[in-house]
Amino acid sequence: MLESVGSLTGSPWIYAVVATSVLLDVFLPILPSGVLVITAATAAAAGSGAAGQTTPAQVPDVLFLILSAATASVLGDLVAYRLAWRGVARLDSAIARSRRLSRAQERLGAALARGGGPLVVLARFAPAGRSVVSLGAGAAHHRARDFLPWSALAGLSWAAYSAALGYYGASWLGATWLATGVSMAALFGAGAGAAYVMRRRPRPGAAVPTGQADDAATAPLR
Repeated sequence: MLESVGSLTGSPWIYAVVATSVLLDVFLPILPSGVLVITAATAAAAGSGAAGQTTPAQVPDVLFLILSAATASVLGDLVAYRLAWRGVARLDSAIARSRRLSRAQERLGAALARGGGPLVVLARFAPAGRSVVSLGAGAAHHRARDFLPWSALAGLSWAAYSAALGYYGASWLGATWLATGVSMAALFGAGAGAAYVMRRRPRPGAAVPTGQADDAATAPLR
């Protein structure tokens, strides 16, 4: 993958490939969008000489990679949000048939009521968390003007973190498979940590009061 992505570095196609992968992985979480961002950033670092000697003129390439990934992330969130908003009946029917999805929706509703907007940022790092939050926010009819700023922050944070792992991993360890492997491990570690935090149950006494879950649907994300 490093060699394939590296061959696209310096071409506008690299940004299109990254953006497409990030855009679609809200519906297909199995797509390796994070791995692709890391690999592209590693290849960009190698091409700019970052593994040995930094070439400042090449830095905007990495910044544009971050911008492309973050923009695609927000657009994907928005598409999923709007689809869930308009197709609540079909979405609820699909969720009801899956015990796992039903439990995830219940946890999401409670978490949104407790944590609000920061959960959107945290979920962006968790496996499939972005999908659950975007679809859940749409199905619950949270207001777009409350959801989208947090989605933008989440997309930018995730893109910057992923690109930084690849770029600085190549700077410190060289543009090798070791650097790519360490960067991917750091990305997956952040995802595992985010998933653990999202799975935590509310502390006793911190449960959502009766009626608050319904109010959360129209309340702003905080």
